[in-house]
Amino acid sequence: MTDMIGPVQILRYTAFTDDPCGGNQAGVVLDAAGASDEEMQAVATELGYSETAFMVTRTDGDMDIRYFSPLAEVPFCGHATVAAAVAHAGENGPGPLRLHTRAGLVEVATTETRPDVFSATLVSVAPRVRDLPDPGPLLAALRWSAADLDPGLPVRVAYAGAWHPIVGVRTRERLADLAYDFGALGELMASEEWTTVQLVYRENDVVFHSRNPFPPGGVVEDAATGAAAAALGGYLRELGLISLPGALTIRQGEDMGRPSVLTVAIPSDPASGIHVTGSAVRI
Repeated sequence: MTDMIGPVQILRYTAFTDDPCGGNQAGVVLDAAGASDEEMQAVATELGYSETAFMVTRTDGDMDIRYFSPLAEVPFCGHATVAAAVAHAGENGPGPLRLHTRAGLVEVATTETRPDVFSATLVSVAPRVRDLPDPGPLLAALRWSAADLDPGLPVRVAYAGAWHPIVGVRTRERLADLAYDFGALGELMASEEWTTVQLVYRENDVVFHSRNPFPPGGVVEDAATGAAAAALGGYLRELGLISLPGALTIRQGEDMGRPSVLTVAIPSDPASGIHVTGSAVRI
């Protein structure tokens, strides 16, 4: 679907799926030259997706890209990056892109997996992980207890373009039973400058199930969160919780009825970005 909102032409995609009824929806503006911050925010608010990506071609052939949720700009968004790269490939053919985000340079490669269907692999900025000395307020806002947690996945805050607490739970059933305090969690996340919370259940060494509350963006939950997937990859590498080089599959959105699949590749070099791959389709 294509339409105009204000001064820009909107493309609507859903990322980390090849089914228009799955994945995480994103708006894409391939040419946002001349649009003001206020106009971009207004477009994202009216569209109502968890993020809308706005692209501007630079004189050197690279592209600037910015991401707005319905409430605020975010420094980096993985699913909107995949959507934007696939939209660009649909208009211009597949190939490499160099995207300058507020978090830094993100390189993306697109490929045509079958006629007129594309996937994209992004390489995040270098990840970082820091301690969360007191997870009590986070658990209280989630309405979870320490007994719900997986002791093999210690709570940390991880970054690969945006900051995400990573909280591992013992059972898939507990992950499915998510009824958090929207106001309390949103206030805590805004004060800590967290983008989403990466809640995960580890099915086995290389398959994770994930849910991502996103109240600071005005969204109850993301159906697919590429930035958090990259942050999880950095977390697993830094804490020595995966064999390197490693690869894992993240299943997200199933509890929302919008199943998504994110493929993550983790290089051995601790300074290297995390690779996140997914498909995207027009809606």
